[in-house]
Amino acid sequence: QVQLVESGGGLVQAGGSLRLSCAASGRTFRSYGMGWFRQAPGKEREFVAAIVWSTGNTDYASSVKGRFTISRDNAPNTVYLQMNSLKPEDTAVYFCAANTIYSVDSPTTTPDWYNYWGQGTQVTVSS
Repeated sequence: QVQLVESGGGLVQAGGSLRLSCAASGRTFRSYGMGWFRQAPGKEREFVAAIVWSTGNTDYASSVKGRFTISRDNAPNTVYLQMNSLKPEDTAVYFCAANTIYSVDSPTTTPDWYNYWGQGTQVTVSS
């Protein structure tokens, strides 16, 4: 009953910026937390950023801290990932995830906390 659709991916030069969007839909949508994960070919999915919906409290992977910013809007329910100072190692498919079941006080970094996932959007950073 919940759909997550990512957009905003593309090709960008190193040092450039992209803003990813994750649109959440569904009449009964209630999210405790949202997160961004990424996966490069041949690698496991890794945590990027997370936010507690009610408070806006955020957390980031050390590899993106200071460069990426996660934020959210209430109407419509949308989560963003502003990516600045992009590096080639940021190249991956980026997935949006929603936690609509577990109440949290802080952002969660493990995929087990999320029960809905988008299809992903490709981000490619050229050197």
